[in-house]
Amino acid sequence: MSGRKALLAVVVALAAVAAALSWSGRNGHADRTFRVWQWNIAGNALHHGAVDDGLAEAAVDSIRHREADFVSLNEVCRGQFDRMKELLAARGWPSGPGTFARFAATRAASPGLCGGTGDYGIALFSRDPLGASREYVLPSDGTAEHRRLLCAALRDEPRMKFCTVHITTSNAVRSGVPANVRQLRAVLNVLDGFDAAGQAYLIAGDFNAQPDYARLNAFYAPSASTAANPANTGSHRELDDADRAHCPGYGQWTALGTPGSAPPCGGRAKIDEIFVRESRLAGPYAAVALTVPTSCRGLVRCSDHRALVGTVRLRMP
Repeated sequence: MSGRKALLAVVVALAAVAAALSWSGRNGHADRTFRVWQWNIAGNALHHGAVDDGLAEAAVDSIRHREADFVSLNEVCRGQFDRMKELLAARGWPSGPGTFARFAATRAASPGLCGGTGDYGIALFSRDPLGASREYVLPSDGTAEHRRLLCAALRDEPRMKFCTVHITTSNAVRSGVPANVRQLRAVLNVLDGFDAAGQAYLIAGDFNAQPDYARLNAFYAPSASTAANPANTGSHRELDDADRAHCPGYGQWTALGTPGSAPPCGGRAKIDEIFVRESRLAGPYAAVALTVPTSCRGLVRCSDHRALVGTVRLRMP
């Protein structure tokens, strides 16, 4: 090959690289893939705050096996959170400035809660160090639990946030609006604020609402509407809503307990969800509900929920 031809080949190759970067990056930031792991562990109801019955080990083994970037935990006792944090740190998760874990108490310690060992609430972990975090107090449902939305930004990408939430089951009406609807609206208001500020986010949790429930219509985008999940008006896709093999638009079941209304495709209910802003999607996404571990001592199953693991590629801010 002549020198001129070789130079031309190099120029063509560099142009191809530049085009690829232009396609995959926006405003100088490349698209990025995240894997999210969500589990309601029933840390008080089934485990009574125990930290030595194998629950923490089962969770951390799954988190590592699934190579999770973000972890969302619901119904977790503070001691269980501390134990999982300890196990993840021992396996190389960041322990420097910012660390990788956040906990939000929704009920303070009391003798009948978590075996009297500490607070109870929600938590999140990140494989990358976390920066600033915030707890958003949700409207009261009239019970002793003060529900919160917990969000944290990545330390090195502060315009990327991860959130976890556990919405009430209560539909007690105040000012004409059920408690669960008021909480969902409050969450959506925060998320819309992130988007208006040009920030990206993912949110996972136990929403205590099936995808086809009217109160989630404001979350799901119209493009997610199917016979099993109609009339959507929102701005999000749920990482399991495109699964053609498991009730399209609805997804795989996650709850072993009473489903509420009958799921549109039969079987058990899906009430755990992972949402992404549709405008941030940069490629395909998917999720899978895992088999509930049976390794917890003294229990048939480690939880009454299945963990939900989703993968998504985001257009980063």
